[in-house]
Amino acid sequence: MEFSREFGLAANVVEKDYVLGWVLAGIFNHPAISSQWVFKGGTCLKKCYFETYRFSEDLDFTISGSGGLERETLVACFKDISLWVYDESGIEIPKDLIRFEVYENNRGGVSAQGRIAYQGPMQKRGDLPRIKLDLTIDEILVLDPVVREVHHPYSDRPEEGIKIGSYCFEEVFAEKIRALAERQRPRDLYDVVHLYRHDDLNPNQLLILSTLGKKCEFKGIEVPSMITFTSSPEREELEAEWKNMLAHQLPALPSFEQFWAALPEVMDWLHGTKVKVVNASIPMGRQQMDETWRPFPMAQAWHTQVPMEKIRFAAANRICVNLRYQDSTRLIEPYSLRRTMDGNILLIASKHETGETRSYRVNRIQGAEISNIPYVPRYAVELTPSGPVSVPKQNVSASRSSSFSLPTSSSTGRSLNIGPTYVIECSYCGKKFNRKKSGTHLNVHKDKNGYPCSGRTGILVDTKY
Repeated sequence: MEFSREFGLAANVVEKDYVLGWVLAGIFNHPAISSQWVFKGGTCLKKCYFETYRFSEDLDFTISGSGGLERETLVACFKDISLWVYDESGIEIPKDLIRFEVYENNRGGVSAQGRIAYQGPMQKRGDLPRIKLDLTIDEILVLDPVVREVHHPYSDRPEEGIKIGSYCFEEVFAEKIRALAERQRPRDLYDVVHLYRHDDLNPNQLLILSTLGKKCEFKGIEVPSMITFTSSPEREELEAEWKNMLAHQLPALPSFEQFWAALPEVMDWLHGTKVKVVNASIPMGRQQMDETWRPFPMAQAWHTQVPMEKIRFAAANRICVNLRYQDSTRLIEPYSLRRTMDGNILLIASKHETGETRSYRVNRIQGAEISNIPYVPRYAVELTPSGPVSVPKQNVSASRSSSFSLPTSSSTGRSLNIGPTYVIECSYCGKKFNRKKSGTHLNVHKDKNGYPCSGRTGILVDTKY
């Protein structure tokens, strides 16, 4: 319920996000499938790469290696996973409601679609909510998959975190552009523009383009340009379905026109005809800032009067915010969160009408509502850091039989020491702690001088990969 308030979304949407985290954990810890299932799609972006992203509902995987898709095997695996998930979290996945259908896809290959029901912490009565799984065995894997940390910002996150084998960033970017060219669905347009806007990632444009070329060759289509989209008969349907397919996944729906207008710049950058311009940081004023502090790289419950994640979402989507501060409301363009040397967290923004730079103490913000007014950034948008993303060093294979192995030490993978290490600084005494868990609650500890510290909360100051 805390996250429902923080994101401005229905509680059942947040509950599904919570359940998805544990299902991914179950898949990674299943010895028969963990080394062959490669996570991809919109939910992969939400759970493995971005903090303020659309909430997604499905789990999409490419099955690598030479193994096939058999309904009985898939059902048996998920019966095992249902037991594991229940033991670890208490989430019930009824075995009699596990369904998989294996079918011939439009390429003449084999795919599978599954549905699992769940009883989460909300204890919904009546028909249980469901998660859909799409499994493909005849997709091309161009680049090496990677093991990513799954974002699970809930209190039962395992100490060592949750991991999953997934597409690398360049591959998922190329796949999204290919999907937009083939089917022109609203979520693909939203994803492509959103991926491009993350200035902090600085993805390898040439690698994305070459990967896209191999994916399009495999699908038998031309590498898309802007003409591909403007001349498509599906353009009107894309706009008509924008609200229907996206509104329930977002705290506020950006306009279709805003994202459609951004697409030419993305395509020019992709094809190398235009260099991406990265704005400078917004001026900080005279206050002395703690240069070691950075905002949480993933969504968190900030425990403030006003939901900060709504403001970060607005920034990521280039939408102005109606901010109430000192008993008056102003329309702002949010850009950055900074911490002063005396510990105050500031929202740095500019007034939309005048461009004047202003800073607002987060603990004094009285209200914030996402407007319907887009803005073109004057400065770098720094509210939504994504953390380091490693670029694959080599092109592995352009065949459908690419495979990779996850580094597991047991059938559960519980003792793996992979993923980032989070550096948490006590807000009271300043002592720093290294941990594999991103939560900011601190246990009883002593300060730097060896005296008991009364601080029980900290701030994420660094992420080591």
